[in-house]
Amino acid sequence: METTVFGMNEAQLTEFGMSWGLAALMLFIVFIVGNLAWKSKAGKTGTFALFLALTLGLVGFLAKFAIQHYLNIQ
Repeated sequence: METTVFGMNEAQLTEFGMSWGLAALMLFIVFIVGNLAWKSKAGKTGTFALFLALTLGLVGFLAKFAIQHYLNIQ
């Protein structure tokens, strides 16, 4: 008998976490950066700098998936 968590096996749970879980985490990170910019009264330039510096890793992570999709790499 295969072990399940919430009716999903390990592969299904991993796929769910890598798609919806990471997407939710990325949105939360964007919210945190926006809140940080708002509370610090950073202005337009400061807000842009915060988003550029603190979300650059997210852009690279998303670019990896886009490149894999474009080149049909699994």
